Amino acid sequence: MNVIVVLEHHFLQTPDRAVWTQTMFPYSFWVRYLDVFDRVKVVARMSKVNEIPPNRKRADGEGVIFASVPDYTGPLQYLLRAMQVKQAVRNALNENDAVILRVGSQLANDIEPLLRQTNHPYGVEVVADPYDVFAPGSVRHPLRTFFRWMFTRRLQQQCDRACAAAYVTERALQQRYPSGNNAFTTHYSSVELPEQAFVTFPRSLKLIMHPLTLITVGTLDQLYKAPDVLINAVAVCVEAELDLKLVLVGDGKHREELETQVAKLNLGDRICFLGNLPAGEAVRSQLDRADLFVLPSHQEGLPRAMIEAMARGLPCIGSTVGGIPELLAPEDMVPPGNVTALANKICEVVTHPKRMAQMSARNWQKAKDYREKVLRDRRIAFYRYVRDTTQAWLKQKDEES
Repeated sequence: MNVIVVLEHHFLQTPDRAVWTQTMFPYSFWVRYLDVFDRVKVVARMSKVNEIPPNRKRADGEGVIFASVPDYTGPLQYLLRAMQVKQAVRNALNENDAVILRVGSQLANDIEPLLRQTNHPYGVEVVADPYDVFAPGSVRHPLRTFFRWMFTRRLQQQCDRACAAAYVTERALQQRYPSGNNAFTTHYSSVELPEQAFVTFPRSLKLIMHPLTLITVGTLDQLYKAPDVLINAVAVCVEAELDLKLVLVGDGKHREELETQVAKLNLGDRICFLGNLPAGEAVRSQLDRADLFVLPSHQEGLPRAMIEAMARGLPCIGSTVGGIPELLAPEDMVPPGNVTALANKICEVVTHPKRMAQMSARNWQKAKDYREKVLRDRRIAFYRYVRDTTQAWLKQKDEES
């Protein structure tokens, strides 16, 4: 049986119809579905380009094809292209295929009503929380409050109606978006952690070197990861005479305004924007050069970037949202959006080498829970349940016709 996977991500397609991605969802990601299904059809937004941009990875390949949806960014562009988007989604459906929706997703919102019309079973992989996505400070839009209510309600309904639900968190997303009473449920992260993602040992106790380097990894297309909050917190720390540098890995439409923010704070010699880097060794190399990973997000499912940093033995500070409390100790977290609390936490951590060594050891050990061989069995059980439920539904339809 084939499977259709619907997700909210931008891909690029070259004239030879090859599909490319920057960091997330390369071909190696989709191969995991082939452990159970014969073929994967990915339904996602697609832009056409004449040549491959730098640092892109191939996303399609043997057993993995893509159904292109007209590209859009933000509510206004979606409204302008809604008819074409919905038609593309409708054309991608095949009732003989299993369906998995990676949610929350606008494309999932378009496709789920079509499935409901025929009672076609589907599974959900819950990877994001719209309640936090549209939290104050996370998104700047006049309809933010309405979107927060609407998309949260839709995701709750989709999880309730799904035959199976897989969450990236152990508890957090399950509480806000519970599955139906008879649904199969499990949890696993989408992170890819091969053995080479781990350092051999956590970091040992050593004297603090100056300047001390902070690092954060995440898109700048939205302010979900709160890079603006982190920059302001670094300014507070520097004013308190801490010798810090900050490295930001990631790019997007907000980079220019963040660079302006840095300039106004006179931090140009302390804050470096590296832009997007290829996943894997390039990112790991930057993590190894840093002393502390900081992710003060407004919203998260389960942050892959933090798990990757933990596998490198990095001490981490995060906010109390999504699945971060499942990764970090309470004393290593701060409320989202609180510059003062974040600055105080950074000062508290970096001035205590013994604590940083303890955080490194704990994080390195915790990251082992997310090794590929640990997560694979849960994923396969979820895929098989969706496949078997779809096959049973198709058989019942044949008997009734």
